[in-house]
Amino acid sequence: MTKPSDGRSWWGWGTEAGALSTAECDELLTRTTTLLPDHDFTDHAPPDPRSLPVPAPRIRVPDTLAALVSDDQVDRLAHARGKAYRDIVRNLAGDVGHVPDLVARPRDERDVVSLLDFCTTSDIALIPYGGGSSVVGGVEPRFDGPSISLDLAALDRVQEIDPVSRTARIQGGVYGPDLESQLRPSGFTLRHFPQSFEFSTLGGWLATRSGGHFATLYTHIDDLTESMRVVTGAGISESRRLPGSGAGPSPDRLFLGSEGTLGIITEAWMRLQSRPTYGATASITFTDYERAVAATRAIAQAGLYPSNCRLLDGGEALINAGKMTAGLLIVAFESADHPIDAWMQRAVAIAADHGGTVESMRNRDDAADDSSGAWKSSFIRMPYQRDALVRRSMLAETFETAITWDRFAQFHAAVTTAANDAIARVCGSGRGVVTCRFTHVYPDGPAPYYGIYAGGRRGSLLAQWDDIKAAVSEAIAAAGGTITHHHAVGRDHRPWYDRQRPEPFADALRATKTALDPAGILNPGVLLDP
Repeated sequence: MTKPSDGRSWWGWGTEAGALSTAECDELLTRTTTLLPDHDFTDHAPPDPRSLPVPAPRIRVPDTLAALVSDDQVDRLAHARGKAYRDIVRNLAGDVGHVPDLVARPRDERDVVSLLDFCTTSDIALIPYGGGSSVVGGVEPRFDGPSISLDLAALDRVQEIDPVSRTARIQGGVYGPDLESQLRPSGFTLRHFPQSFEFSTLGGWLATRSGGHFATLYTHIDDLTESMRVVTGAGISESRRLPGSGAGPSPDRLFLGSEGTLGIITEAWMRLQSRPTYGATASITFTDYERAVAATRAIAQAGLYPSNCRLLDGGEALINAGKMTAGLLIVAFESADHPIDAWMQRAVAIAADHGGTVESMRNRDDAADDSSGAWKSSFIRMPYQRDALVRRSMLAETFETAITWDRFAQFHAAVTTAANDAIARVCGSGRGVVTCRFTHVYPDGPAPYYGIYAGGRRGSLLAQWDDIKAAVSEAIAAAGGTITHHHAVGRDHRPWYDRQRPEPFADALRATKTALDPAGILNPGVLLDP
């Protein structure tokens, strides 16, 4: 089967073939020019990776492992960073920085154990690598010592399906599309679709506690995990398959979100769902943003559990859905068991009570030519759009967080003010916009996702972005939000994560790291200091 690594862009998102077409670029630049008419949109193409000064590997593996490793220059560059804004900027500038000495591709769990043993005894950092779609510095060897990037793509099989319990035993290296294609003949789906779905793996989702596309109920990969098998420096940890348990702290919760610092996730039993046959989507517009927020909260607290409940503010609706409105709420329901008309009717009625107007409503199989369809298309293409803008010296990136409903208005004002002030300070007054959308909603609060689009200066983009990133992150932390809702901590969020976590928990995490990774070689610098 063709791997997602085939044709992958070494410097940016996705594949070379998937990049924006000329027509898409022209349309994007037309929209962006209306926001920043005096920006210099000159395109700067990425360098030839083989022309870059990549240092020679410092590691020689034993003959028993030689067939598992690659020292190819482009391969190493492609595994050196994730896909964050600052990664793209450095790649476009030909800034090599730290690069893994080797890329290792284990064929099975035995190879994983052998590679971990070698790195432990040789004091070589080992960085687990799923799809490399991290946007927080999660796979970057940001240190001076030798390192190996452990690419788990060969562990890509659905090994067993239990149709009675509706679960499956799945290897950690399988990419999203491949996973779903293997489940499809059984009539099941994992139903976990993060924006990175095409270029991320089950193990990566588990290691980063990823959030899927669906807005309510089963939003995080945590909700879908029955048990996990993890290779650690102290042996293999495999939890018991159970629908639930009150037997002490959960072993799975220990490794969910551990970001490759405690062990290497080789497989997991995951909870499946039947594929939906009923579905409907409604696009609802509002003339007042506060009433749109209130409507979203009411729907989230009504026990309806829509599959999508995504609120776009005016800027987000204009840029990514082409709609002039104070708020655009996209609500969707789906089911494999029953018609969902009553649920949709109730959601629409709640929105109407708060001043919402239904712009369109369509069934599952109807053509998606309304605002929700435009948003979905833009959502899928958004990372490619970001790359096209970065090539043209734009600051274009996102921040995601979560806060309780009672604090949202004050929180939102603080974050948007901090972002706008930072843009004015580093880019100039009137040279950027800040947008917001809710990606997930819970009965007790939303997960706001802020977009920043600003005119940058070639040669200064990294410093400009770091300044804005720090200002917004400080505002999020000061206002009581989480530094990340579904993008993980990595290395970029460490300063604010350290302040968010309770100190007794930090001590316990350090002790766990010592017990499971006594040599301290697993992804150093993530979650904890090396």
